[in-house]
Amino acid sequence: MRKLGFTLPALAWFLVFTVGPLASLFYFSLTDWRGLIAPRTFVGGRNFERLVGDPVVHQAVINTLVQLVVSLPIVIGGAFMIAYYLSLRPRGHRFIRAVMFTPVLLSAPALAMVFVGVFAPSGLVNGFLGMLGLDGAIKPWLADSSTASVAIMVVIVWSSMSVSAVMLAARLNNVPSEVFEAASLDGCGHWRRMWSIAWPMCRDFVGVVTMLQFLWTLFSSAAVVLLLTRGGPGTTTVNLSFLVYDYAFNQSKVGYSQAVAVMLFAVGVLGLIGIRRLFRQNY
Repeated sequence: MRKLGFTLPALAWFLVFTVGPLASLFYFSLTDWRGLIAPRTFVGGRNFERLVGDPVVHQAVINTLVQLVVSLPIVIGGAFMIAYYLSLRPRGHRFIRAVMFTPVLLSAPALAMVFVGVFAPSGLVNGFLGMLGLDGAIKPWLADSSTASVAIMVVIVWSSMSVSAVMLAARLNNVPSEVFEAASLDGCGHWRRMWSIAWPMCRDFVGVVTMLQFLWTLFSSAAVVLLLTRGGPGTTTVNLSFLVYDYAFNQSKVGYSQAVAVMLFAVGVLGLIGIRRLFRQNY
């Protein structure tokens, strides 16, 4: 009992700030609630029935899955290759590590302003295309339904790959150098050392980084969508996390937004279970 007493503050914190909000999420998803000062009406599963026939929700689910399926492999694969390069300790590797933390230092509005300048009609991308004489490829990237989603994914990849690379590099630094030296003596090049030796040895930690990146893309990408496109043009870039915000604060459908949040929570749990099983060690 004495040992249990030391855990009570942490347990109370967990119940109040984790279990409590989660229980509230499920309760509010069963209500018709228009705002903080508006009365709530219990409607049961009516909100979830509306989700089934809501075309905006369908588009948000598709966009969310596409963002996850496309961005996660690019981020994790690219981050691991950068991490392997940093683990070789090339000249200036400490400076490179410091520079790679730049996306973390940028707030979401600052990051959005950077990429508004990159993708603006007179921005960096179109200016570069004009220099190459590719005037036919110039377009308003964030306002074109065929490219807006790609631009969003570029921002997600850029803002998260570097941090994942630094974390993976820290793990690779703990791999005994004798392992790579022995592989080099056996004739293994960097490519085989990276994917046949370093990757299996770091598989468990790669899984952790993948879960963190999965959660960031799933839950925090709403800020990128909000600041760059507001879900447009039309519903082209709407995803589930943005839809929770939009329904709750812009359309005053708090109860309905919580039903979307329950769906988002379910996707998160299933995704974490899948990643856990995918990167589970076999020994």
